[in-house]
Amino acid sequence: MEAYQNPFAPGAGTAPPQLAGRERLIEDTKIALARHATGRAAKSPVLIGLRGVGKTVLLNQMQMDAEDANVLAIQIEAGTLSLPGALAPELHGALQRISKLEAASALARRALSALAGFAAAWKLTYGDIGLQLDAEPEPGLANSGHLETDLRDLMEAAGAAAKSAGTSVAIFIDELQYAATEELAALITALHRSAQRQTPLTVVAAGLPQLRRGLGDAKSYAERLFEITEIGALDSADAGEAISVPLQEQGVEIEASALEMIVEQTRGYPYFLQEWGKHVWEAAERSPIGAADVERALPRIAQALDESFFRVRFDRCTTSQRRYLRAMADLGPGPHRSGRIAERYGRRVQQVAPLRSQLIADGMIWSPGHGDTAFTAPLFDEFMRRIMPELE
Repeated sequence: MEAYQNPFAPGAGTAPPQLAGRERLIEDTKIALARHATGRAAKSPVLIGLRGVGKTVLLNQMQMDAEDANVLAIQIEAGTLSLPGALAPELHGALQRISKLEAASALARRALSALAGFAAAWKLTYGDIGLQLDAEPEPGLANSGHLETDLRDLMEAAGAAAKSAGTSVAIFIDELQYAATEELAALITALHRSAQRQTPLTVVAAGLPQLRRGLGDAKSYAERLFEITEIGALDSADAGEAISVPLQEQGVEIEASALEMIVEQTRGYPYFLQEWGKHVWEAAERSPIGAADVERALPRIAQALDESFFRVRFDRCTTSQRRYLRAMADLGPGPHRSGRIAERYGRRVQQVAPLRSQLIADGMIWSPGHGDTAFTAPLFDEFMRRIMPELE
């Protein structure tokens, strides 16, 4: 079969040819954004899940849907910069667009003044360069030096400008689990004020499972502001559709045994389905694709996953952290009790607690419950046993 016709293209945030099993979630987010745009109450959507479940893909799709509905949608990623540092330049662009509308220009200019004061008060940078804005700061507006107060005032001013322009602002934030607690607290405070004032500004966010606890730790009332949805693996029917529909669109059939093998081996995780689909296509010479084609593709699939999905995370770890992860892998997919991991590692729980805490902060593992530990990437235990055949 021709390589250029291969419908599968796995990548970070790359949209699959068939976005199966997520239709209801996408529609619910459209409704929430439409309610915000008209000043009606709706919780801000938050997607949580392991690596490889398609959170970024969904966030991108939701942003495109928002833009189609005339929402001023901006997207940022937490962790690369501070949350205020990432937000400021994107919000500046949105406010500049609003300021071109005569009916909204006065409130847009005020919001730009708020942003200028905010950037100056917090010495925001873009890269290594200080963020320079052409608006004059308004004294006392978003520049007190208290993050909760300043971000609240800034987002309130931006929401008022959007309302006067007959539109709304939606801030899409990926990897929100990396935001500092004080940044999450400020964001929640700002959203709370927006909800109280019915200003058309909201947030749609995604992150690893630990984000749920992070939001609660930042503000106890956070769960009343967010609609938190856990994104997991696809069920067998949706996983099969993610493979069979793109193939059929290319005039290619797949035997039931081959499709069942792919669904079983990928555990239904969307990113893995794309890797399997890509390499099985390359291994097959003709339609229909059979179980033997899947078997031939397995070594290349393992190599591709190790290089593109697993290794990039492994390489960021210290030697001690790798050994901790390898001890976890010896126990299987998990979750595991922290005491068992420490025992396998060869230390007391208290001795390895700093390692565990740092790995959680780095997004390598998470705690599903008190004293439990699990990988944030599916099948990571298998990778660790491949990359480090022995614990020692």
